[in-house]
Amino acid sequence: MTHIIENSKEHLQDFIRLNEEWISHYFKIEETDKKLAANPYQVVDNGGFLFFLMSDNEVLGVCALFNEGDGVYELARMAVSPAHQGKAYSKQLMEHCLTKLKTIQAKKVYLVSNTKLEAAIHLYKNYGFQTVSEGPHPVYSRANIVMERDI
Repeated sequence: MTHIIENSKEHLQDFIRLNEEWISHYFKIEETDKKLAANPYQVVDNGGFLFFLMSDNEVLGVCALFNEGDGVYELARMAVSPAHQGKAYSKQLMEHCLTKLKTIQAKKVYLVSNTKLEAAIHLYKNYGFQTVSEGPHPVYSRANIVMERDI
């Protein structure tokens, strides 16, 4: 049985490990990633959320909502352990994030991704995200698509 915990300081290293594992698999670690790894709890300190999908005491997947202000959040850093992929855990994380956004009365959520991540793009579209821009991203060299949806 899985469950999701929020803003756990105890599991910050798992958050960084899963993210770096995922990024390194497809892309390369960037300066922005290093800054977040140095202080991942800054997400919470800035009014955002960190989510940890747990089974017993193991972190299977992670995700974050970065507070951008004015009711806008970035859905970011979704990663599921390679050993646990293909079990719909990303859907559990996505549904938890969207429920959280409704609970806090957010207005909009966006995400930054890459079109070569076909499974991820498919997931986002299934949850109502629509493409707002494609092409080079100003922060992440690995990103080439921005998608968003209203809450």
